[in-house]
Amino acid sequence: MSFIKVVAGVVVKDKKILIARKRKGKSLAGLWEFPGGKIEADEIPEIALKRELLEEFCIEVQVGNYIETSFYHYPRVSIELKAYYATYLSGKIILTDHDCYRWIKPEELQQFEMAPADLPFLKLIESNWK
Repeated sequence: MSFIKVVAGVVVKDKKILIARKRKGKSLAGLWEFPGGKIEADEIPEIALKRELLEEFCIEVQVGNYIETSFYHYPRVSIELKAYYATYLSGKIILTDHDCYRWIKPEELQQFEMAPADLPFLKLIESNWK
């Protein structure tokens, strides 16, 4: 089994956060997640997050506070997922690995079927938001 390090952003804009749904044909298709991606070898997580959001969503962000690290074992891969708050700065969202995105209030997170590795962050985000 392989092990990868991944970073996710809780991107904030107008008091809402960005979530995106993985498109058909992709791993975790149909599940919602906080956007991000793989951390390259010797890459700092905050830099990886900025790079991934630019590559996969065409948006610029300012990375903020660290939230938490989640470890999850999927059938073919284990991941270490580091989550950070990020402030949306600019860009028009263009999707590559996702088929849909939403800007939602934190209390709406429970209405979406989130990827398992993202689940540990939900309560922290909701409680920190208040």
